[in-house]
Amino acid sequence: MQPSIKQLFGRLAASLLILAPSAAGAQVTAGPGAWSANQTWAADSVNGGNLSGYFYWPATQPALGGKRALVIVLHGCAQTAAGDVIASGSDQGFNWKAAADQYGAVIVAPNATGNVYGNHCWDYTNTNHNRSTGHDAILLNLVSRFVGNSSYAIDPKQVYVTGLSSGGGETMVLGCMAPDIFAGVGINAGPPPGTTTGQIGFVPSGYTSTTAANNCKSLAGGNASFFSTQIASVIWGTSDFTVAQAYGPMDAAAMRGAYGGSFTQGATASVAGGGSNIPYRDAAGKLRTSEITVNGMGHAWPAGAGGQNNNFVDATKVNYPAFVMDFWFNNNLRASAVPAPVMTACSAVISGNTATVTGSATDAAGSISSYRVVLSGPSPVDQTTGSGASFSVGYALANGYYTGSVTANDAGTGLSSAPCTLAQFLVGTAPALPPPASLTVTATTSSSVSLSWSAVSGASGYHVYRNGAKVTSTALTGTSFTNTGLAAAASYTYQASAVDASGVESAPSSPVTATTKPAFTCTVTTSSNYAHVVAGRAYNSFGYALATGSNQNMGLNNIFFTTTLAQTAAGYFVIGTCP
Repeated sequence: MQPSIKQLFGRLAASLLILAPSAAGAQVTAGPGAWSANQTWAADSVNGGNLSGYFYWPATQPALGGKRALVIVLHGCAQTAAGDVIASGSDQGFNWKAAADQYGAVIVAPNATGNVYGNHCWDYTNTNHNRSTGHDAILLNLVSRFVGNSSYAIDPKQVYVTGLSSGGGETMVLGCMAPDIFAGVGINAGPPPGTTTGQIGFVPSGYTSTTAANNCKSLAGGNASFFSTQIASVIWGTSDFTVAQAYGPMDAAAMRGAYGGSFTQGATASVAGGGSNIPYRDAAGKLRTSEITVNGMGHAWPAGAGGQNNNFVDATKVNYPAFVMDFWFNNNLRASAVPAPVMTACSAVISGNTATVTGSATDAAGSISSYRVVLSGPSPVDQTTGSGASFSVGYALANGYYTGSVTANDAGTGLSSAPCTLAQFLVGTAPALPPPASLTVTATTSSSVSLSWSAVSGASGYHVYRNGAKVTSTALTGTSFTNTGLAAAASYTYQASAVDASGVESAPSSPVTATTKPAFTCTVTTSSNYAHVVAGRAYNSFGYALATGSNQNMGLNNIFFTTTLAQTAAGYFVIGTCP
């Protein structure tokens, strides 16, 4: 096949090579569209162990501003991320997949570290909340990990947190402590900061929404100014007799108190699944808080149809992920809702050693202030040039194959278009070298991919490309390469090229795809409860065997009860098989 390609380029080299315009489309990396394997993140020096959990990276494109939202979802006491939040073989857990796909958002479901309050809870009652230690610190670190990894394309202005019960209480703590980080919160039956575990079923005497608001502002400290652009949703059930129902409207009123200014209560509206929603708008008319009462729901996460329907998850009523995502996306006060420029065409015309790149774009929000041209090949280009509805610029290039893109920018809105892709083109005569054959992934770890390929006769070196970008700064003399510093459980596409003695590079090889391993490999053991306890996979508690880490009750601690345990993180076991 390769000789025919070379012959084709050889015939065209002396004439003009006009590349067909490429319609610009969203170029945010598509995820696998499935929940990840169990991950291990930051260590918790206060509660013990490492933060572990799962994330959902959608294959769909983001719905706002060309970048993805990040949603942290916190389980309640006596729940786990694996057992209740993420999808299982029979249900969708908390039911986040559909909402994530609709909005192109990354969902992260961590497990509470330690065994707070003896029920695998989040430590919302901590009297020393801060960003440096405990659950607060490891969750903020988790946000930083995802926002800081460009593979996920997270918009720091679209970071949200939500949770049930102790997870709802921790959601309110995080929203109060870090309003600079969280653009929105979703509190589900969560006691407000300053209350104790003994007060979950009743509002203590003298504790009011003003008390909660003051506690909230105290947690924010010097970041209180960010309350002006945060929004909050609160939800609870009319049959919740675990967490006092009065905490629901109190939480919402406390957030308004922290936000400051005057608010106008809107008309009560019905929510599908038996919910009644009361909206509140600020003096500027912006929707800032939402209060949903779910008729007949007990102490549970309202997952809606398709979700789990046991262990404090209710699939028969309101679909809260669908509601709160809509609330966050439609009312976000930080992310720009102004449309970005759109590339309508781009092309490259080759004459001798000059490539004339042209492009055109539209901008509904203003005018194009510049274009960015990026070319990969023997003479790389990364230049900002031109303005207006179209541009044309010539580049003197060395012989060889090139790929590239053109992006339109609007300095007024600060937004850029998705790249318009330039198909591969050839400058000069086709290199005599064919691309390397038999490019193969030889090994993967959680942070690296190793490759090898067949030697090319006459080649003096080789280059490697990842997702279309060159990752070798100088040509390799060998026929293998290990790409390090990668994200765990992520997919990458690789190609290799050969370089001759004069530096002319061949066309890239056929691509191969590699997926890095998760940070931790799940294993399964089926044995008697007694054997599990002896091996440390479980521990004895008043004659019962409880799974280490998750604290799930496996039944009597003896040789007659057999249980299957999955180790989903270091020192963390759950009943059942690996996700």
